Amino acid sequence: MAGHPSVFPTLLYGNAKAAIQQLTEAFGFTRVAVYEAEDGTVMHAELAYGSGAVMLGSKGRGGVFDKVMADAGPAGIYVVVEDVDAHHRRAVEHGVEILMEPTDQEYGSRDYMARDAEGNVWSFGTYAPQV
Repeated sequence: MAGHPSVFPTLLYGNAKAAIQQLTEAFGFTRVAVYEAEDGTVMHAELAYGSGAVMLGSKGRGGVFDKVMADAGPAGIYVVVEDVDAHHRRAVEHGVEILMEPTDQEYGSRDYMARDAEGNVWSFGTYAPQV
C-alpha cells in the first residue's frame, strides 16, 4: 500500500468523545471518521496527523478487541512534528499534563512528552524513523 501508513495505534477510552476533543484541539489531530452507535458510544474513530493516524473507540462496547484490552494499561505513542515548541505551547494552552518539557536529545531530536486525559503517554518530536 504505497503512500498509506501500515501501522495504526489503536486505543480504547472510557470517554472516547473527550479523547477525540483533546487529540484534535490540544494535539492537532484531524478527524477522518467517527462512527457512533445510537446511544453515542464511539464505535470507531480515525484521527490523522501528518501521514499517520490513530484509531480509537469507546471501552465497554463488546467484541473481541474490547475484551482483550479491558485490563490493558496505558499505551505510548510517538508522533513526528515539525515545530516541537509550537506543538508544546498548544498542548499547554489546552491544559494537557506535560511529563517532559521540550528537550534537545543527544541523537539530534527535540522532543516533549505529555499524558492524555486517560493516561496514555504521547511523545512528540522531530526524529522521524526511516522505514
